[in-house]
Amino acid sequence: MTTLLNPYLHFLGEAREAMEFYQSLFGGELSVMTYGDMGMEGDQADKVMHSQLAAGPLTLMGSDSPSDAPMTRGDMNCLSLSGDDDAQLRGWFEALSTGGEVHVPLEKQMWGDVFGQCKDRFGLTWLVNISEPA
Repeated sequence: MTTLLNPYLHFLGEAREAMEFYQSLFGGELSVMTYGDMGMEGDQADKVMHSQLAAGPLTLMGSDSPSDAPMTRGDMNCLSLSGDDDAQLRGWFEALSTGGEVHVPLEKQMWGDVFGQCKDRFGLTWLVNISEPA
């Protein structure tokens, strides 16, 4: 698998609607996983934990921000690096977080991949997802 760089869009409870709109515009396959799919209950359960629209060379990812996360509409986007080259992605995560801040350390997650989140020294938020080689 090659390493991919994709925009990751964050929404305030309207991720499904937005991603369905983008699918109607760009076409492609849309997959949606809710917080409830991962065992969460309550008000957040039906919100989107992760969605991905794959439309040819275009890939958009998106989610609903947790209700306790302070967000400003339109100022909630980040960049996602994903792939299976563990050494490369770990190196990039370390370099990106140097002089910035680590929000989520690179660790194995409930979906089986290694994931981390950081903000670089220029204020951009990066998501890094390392999957097992195919």
